[in-house]
Amino acid sequence: MTTPKTYTVAFSAGEASGDQHAAHMFQALQARYPAIRGIGMGASKMRQAGIELAFDSSAIGVIGLVEVLKHYGEIRRALKILKQLLLREKPDLLVCVDYKEFNLKLAQFAKHHGIKVLFYVSPQVWAWRPGRVETYGKAIDMMAVIFPFETAYYHAKQVPVRYVGHPSVDKVRPLRNRSEDQQLFQLKTPYPVVGLLPGSRSNEIKRMLPVMLAAAQRLQQSQPQMQFLLPQADSISDVALAEQLQASGLPIQVVKQQTYDVIQCCDAVMTTSGTASLEIALLGVPMVIAYRLSPLTYWLGRLLVKIRYIGLPNIIAGRAIVRELIQDAVTPDNLAEEIQRLLNDQPYRQACLQGLAEVRTLLGEGGGSQRMAELALDMLEIKPAAEPAV
Repeated sequence: MTTPKTYTVAFSAGEASGDQHAAHMFQALQARYPAIRGIGMGASKMRQAGIELAFDSSAIGVIGLVEVLKHYGEIRRALKILKQLLLREKPDLLVCVDYKEFNLKLAQFAKHHGIKVLFYVSPQVWAWRPGRVETYGKAIDMMAVIFPFETAYYHAKQVPVRYVGHPSVDKVRPLRNRSEDQQLFQLKTPYPVVGLLPGSRSNEIKRMLPVMLAAAQRLQQSQPQMQFLLPQADSISDVALAEQLQASGLPIQVVKQQTYDVIQCCDAVMTTSGTASLEIALLGVPMVIAYRLSPLTYWLGRLLVKIRYIGLPNIIAGRAIVRELIQDAVTPDNLAEEIQRLLNDQPYRQACLQGLAEVRTLLGEGGGSQRMAELALDMLEIKPAAEPAV
């Protein structure tokens, strides 16, 4: 029997969501063609999936101009290491996952050196700087988009594009049912459960967790039996949480590596914007989205971004189905007031739940990681002998 040829695929993921997307894609790739070797930059999920990491991206997953400048030295070092890796290993394909500006530079370098580039998760050209379509088009061989409306932007500029679906539709699966989780987390019925999701980046924890804890204190003062859960992101250390949680004096239960089980137990959630808000929507839990940036980053964003909403559920629905609190509006009183309304105002709660169900329908049936694997195999010109067992 002929030994199948080994192909090397390089991955570049700079944030927690990209780390997960790349890990799931790699697992789907290996299920179809086991002789695939993965290398690159990422974090714990990619490492667990079997990808050899040349750089751990946990410390550089930041957002905003000021935040990027603070970490510029480390980001620049990561880019240098990745470029050296591409030259040394000569991978058959580079998969850039989100982390737009960094990965654009890496893609341009790879393209210059004759390496095929697949970009996974389009920059939000529909929100700002649509001219980036042409810039990315020159640096890549294929753009894989996760929202169906995004393909039109690339078709208009003759950039190869394929809609693969949103990976969260597949991966947002609790390990157990709600009743089992309630027992495991020792939750007491019928007292309400509120989730705190302060983010997956260290700067988000510093900026968002204090105000969420202050809101939780107000909620507990009005209802002492209220229960609080905090799913700890893999990218956040125990130290980053411990001091703030201890100072709050609140009985907040921190749970690791079971985010979706935590969310499904919640009656309402305070969350930052980003992928987390979409995952909460997929689980059908009412939420309030809150986000603060540095004043300079926020000011620049106001000048550049041309969409009404920052929360993915609202962007996808095209209307405000969950409340967004941005910058100065992020106060303990506003957060606590919105959570109380989601818990106690039944018509308001039902309207939110209906909107979340609409988002779930709009995102389709999933299969994004599998379609990404098929797309990568097409680009590698690999024909698997048989479909993987289901």
